[in-house]
Amino acid sequence: MSLWHKLASLAALLALVLLSGASGPSHAGAARLTPRVTLWVWERPEDLRFLDSDNVGVAFLAGSVYLDQQPVVRPRLQPLRVGEHTPVTAVVRLEPTKSTPTVFSDEYRTRLAEQIVRLSAAPQVSSLQIDLDATRSQHDFYRALIGDVRRRLPVSMPLSITALSSWCMGDDWLSGLPISEAVPMLFRMGADRADILQSLALGEDFREPLCRGSVGVSTDEPWPAPLPASLLGRHVYVFHPRAWTQQSFAAVQRRLQP
Repeated sequence: MSLWHKLASLAALLALVLLSGASGPSHAGAARLTPRVTLWVWERPEDLRFLDSDNVGVAFLAGSVYLDQQPVVRPRLQPLRVGEHTPVTAVVRLEPTKSTPTVFSDEYRTRLAEQIVRLSAAPQVSSLQIDLDATRSQHDFYRALIGDVRRRLPVSMPLSITALSSWCMGDDWLSGLPISEAVPMLFRMGADRADILQSLALGEDFREPLCRGSVGVSTDEPWPAPLPASLLGRHVYVFHPRAWTQQSFAAVQRRLQP
């Protein structure tokens, strides 16, 4: 890692330490909490202390790793404030580039796993989520990477991934992964959107068991209306394209009411 990246990582960590609003437990000893709703928080200044409840979680972008010829880390540089009772998940986004290798070496994968785990080492973080829209040719690499990351985390720390809905409906490559959940994203779905939403509306469930505990939606796209019975009671992740406010969160709560 370059000196710049070391300094940037330290700056990001200090920003979270000083501005989180709570010292919080380290993830090595954090209790596992499963809120009903988790807000995805991307790269912008965010003050979420109004969520001071263990029933609403925050999954914040802890950093991105660009899959160049060698992994390039861009840690979070924007402040995040959360209440001391809020369950916090660190999200690490993996970004392909024009120089992404067609074949990944074991050394590359090991270095990437180490960087992902390092980005999750922030105050109050109790779980880790990896975000990658892996192509079919990258599935074997992604499976091996997830295994590498899992082995580097404390046994008690949950690991999850975001998932294209098509992975959950038709593919079987997620089967047996050492993760607590794969979050099927019902937004930015592309050509499969209509077919998948119709299947859910008819009462069908995701074929992959790892996808049956949660669902991801966005405030700037229509949700399944009404929310299919097969999805009720699941862990709902919500993306918002702007900074969260009490008003935008209240709108989410209204939409989640039966």
